[in-house]
Amino acid sequence: MQRERLELDLVVPVHNEAHVVGDSVHRLCAHLAHWPSWRVTIAENGSTDDTLAVAQRLATELPHVRVVRVDGAGRGLALRTAWLSSDAHIVGYTDVDLSTDLGALAGLVGPLRSGGADIAIGSRLAPESRVVRGFKREVISRGYNILLRAALGTRFRDAQCGFKALRADVAFGLLPEVLDNGWFFDTELLVLATRRGLRIHEEPVSWVDDPDSRVRITRTAYHDLRGIARIRRHPKRLVTGTVDLQV
Repeated sequence: MQRERLELDLVVPVHNEAHVVGDSVHRLCAHLAHWPSWRVTIAENGSTDDTLAVAQRLATELPHVRVVRVDGAGRGLALRTAWLSSDAHIVGYTDVDLSTDLGALAGLVGPLRSGGADIAIGSRLAPESRVVRGFKREVISRGYNILLRAALGTRFRDAQCGFKALRADVAFGLLPEVLDNGWFFDTELLVLATRRGLRIHEEPVSWVDDPDSRVRITRTAYHDLRGIARIRRHPKRLVTGTVDLQV
């Protein structure tokens, strides 16, 4: 008998997160317990601590959890590998720190279920969002998205929120064209989707900054700027189209 296809595969990319991955995965599973068909995939990429061992133990203990081991670091590489190996209708991800309130997950996935959107992204910059973070991170986030609009003509509000989902067929069509495997992966994916006329739903979120975040702001900003410059140098690689933004 053919197994029914999963509805949602939610990926948690992890790199040296042994201290937090267990609690986060248990919280995710508890939140998803009443959903009809789901899985949590831990995408372990290049950790040098006990993250892989903890992830494998979770997959043994929890029936809806699997582990994908990725050779090499990079959030984009982890997501690419996990999404392409998935058999679900909808693939997505959340950062392991769960800074985004999981209460927004139904609103994120809903438009993908109904056919009203191709990609759904959490937005910390939507008017309805509730965000707690320091002044420096707030300025950098807003400045980055203003830069995207000016340099690449984007219309989505928040490229880098670690809370996204998309239909699997959309992912399979876009991922071969996304070149970045690091933090710019999200931005490049969305720019490519925009210029191909895909529909992007932005879901307002409640988001609290993690003081233990491993994101190196200066280094990430440098790579993001390089990514923007690369896309501007090769605009014809991305097919121009329209986008229907829904909030």
